[in-house]
Amino acid sequence: MNALFQPVTLRSLTIPNRVWMAPMCQYSAEMAGPNAGVPHDWHFAHYAARATGGAGLILVEATAVSPEGRISPADLGLWNDAQVTAFRRITRFLTEQGAVPGVQLGHAGRKASTDRPWEGGAPVAPGEHGWQPVAPSPVPFDEGHPVPDELTGDQIREIVGQFARAARRALDAGFRVAEIHGAHGYLIGEFLSPHSNRRTDAYGGSFENRARFALEVVDAVRAEWPEELPLFFRVSATDWLGEEGWTGDDTVRLARLLKEHGVDLLDVSTGGNAPRVRIPTGPGYQVPFAARVRAETGLAVAAVGLITETRQAEKIVAGGEADAVLLGRALLRDPFWPRHAARELEARVPVPPQYLRSV
Repeated sequence: MNALFQPVTLRSLTIPNRVWMAPMCQYSAEMAGPNAGVPHDWHFAHYAARATGGAGLILVEATAVSPEGRISPADLGLWNDAQVTAFRRITRFLTEQGAVPGVQLGHAGRKASTDRPWEGGAPVAPGEHGWQPVAPSPVPFDEGHPVPDELTGDQIREIVGQFARAARRALDAGFRVAEIHGAHGYLIGEFLSPHSNRRTDAYGGSFENRARFALEVVDAVRAEWPEELPLFFRVSATDWLGEEGWTGDDTVRLARLLKEHGVDLLDVSTGGNAPRVRIPTGPGYQVPFAARVRAETGLAVAAVGLITETRQAEKIVAGGEADAVLLGRALLRDPFWPRHAARELEARVPVPPQYLRSV
């Protein structure tokens, strides 16, 4: 008996195994015009391959709740009906293959309006498909990045509403899991960390104030997301800045609050809120943060970060360090990683009838 290929039920949704696809931006949508933020053939082929490859849950990349919330002008979005219609083709196919379709909803904050990574990733100026970023405080992410506009109270409330409306569209588009992106130095993570949040109002200063925006977004999304479907939250468990930033202790404290507010699983990553930070990477280097949250709060967690080998992933789940593993680069290299892992563990998993001759 293996753990990796056992189903898991969150609320009323059963996910067929514990090998899940992490959200990874493709930076491949049109940048402007009526098709801005709309998924097309690249996105269909990309996600379809991982569904036929056996991933139990596929979390679609960071999908912006507004045009200004995109990391790059080439990001996906869920702010209009054209995007909903295009996503339905993807979610329908994933479901037909037995995979659960999920989507990560996000706002890039001060890290918005940047170029595609393979084109340098530098800030994109207004007038060049770019726009002026916003943030909790007027603190740029890095040298050469613009000073973001500090959000007003009214603007904060508008963005909370954008998350809620995007969740409603995600459901209409056929997604069964919604994940709120609170990690990697994007807007919600910027509010959480004292490194990027210098506010002196109700959204800054104390832990409770810095967590306020995250919880308001969770409440707004949970109000739109059906009671029977699970809600995830992605967090950077540490900024890797010590007490100057967000810490593992903060993450455990936040996890307890998220659980009270209706979050069903914490997707535990790290970093992203400060440039050139030294991170002690290695196989499974972020797993201990997930394991601690699970042990101290009872909240379900998914582990990420250099999980590449079958036995490694099996040990993480079987040992109770996480309820599932989210694979990123491993699934980019091999869309059929889950099926190869199932064979190695002698697990039985459904195979598309078109591929039965390969079994």
